[in-house]
Amino acid sequence: MPECEARPQPNPGPRDLRRGWYSAAVSAPRTNPKPPGLNRALAIGPRVFLRRPVPGDYDEFLQRMRDSRPLHAAYTAPMRNREDYEAMLQRSRQRNRVMMLICRLEDGAIVGQINLNDIIRGITQQAYIGYHVFVPFQGRGYMIEGVDLALRYAFRGLKLHRIEAGIQPDNERSLALVKRLGFRYEGTARRLLKLAGRWRDHER
Repeated sequence: MPECEARPQPNPGPRDLRRGWYSAAVSAPRTNPKPPGLNRALAIGPRVFLRRPVPGDYDEFLQRMRDSRPLHAAYTAPMRNREDYEAMLQRSRQRNRVMMLICRLEDGAIVGQINLNDIIRGITQQAYIGYHVFVPFQGRGYMIEGVDLALRYAFRGLKLHRIEAGIQPDNERSLALVKRLGFRYEGTARRLLKLAGRWRDHER
């Protein structure tokens, strides 16, 4: 499965732990200097920041999911109602899982989601990463910045050693994204997950 090594962060300091490696060099355009949720950020980049979901995100999050169903149909299980959202929040509180929303620094809008799942400690120190972008924010570079921030949080904040991803072979954009971030192809898992009624292969 892919293994990703973090790139060096220039001049890291105790006040920079939430910031991406490039954030000091690039200024993010902001119409609102303090977008909602920034005070709870896990990591901050030039255009987006990562934070955990909260109950107050329900309306915006569910609308994003509904708008994005055609984009996500074959790749993730859809969320349909408040019960599904509450279940997601319950899962997000588990010790072996970190759920993060990708939010735009400009206005705090939720543009995507990243999960670190099945975190294993001990001699392994690894997790599986999953992510998706919402309509209408795809194709703008938010996702690669968000995943890069999540990897740095995983390696530096959580002290993990290995991050793995499983991606369907026809998901060309997602495969291109992880390759740009330094993941290595290690094989294909046949019929790994049942999504949209079918057992689907995933490249690992």
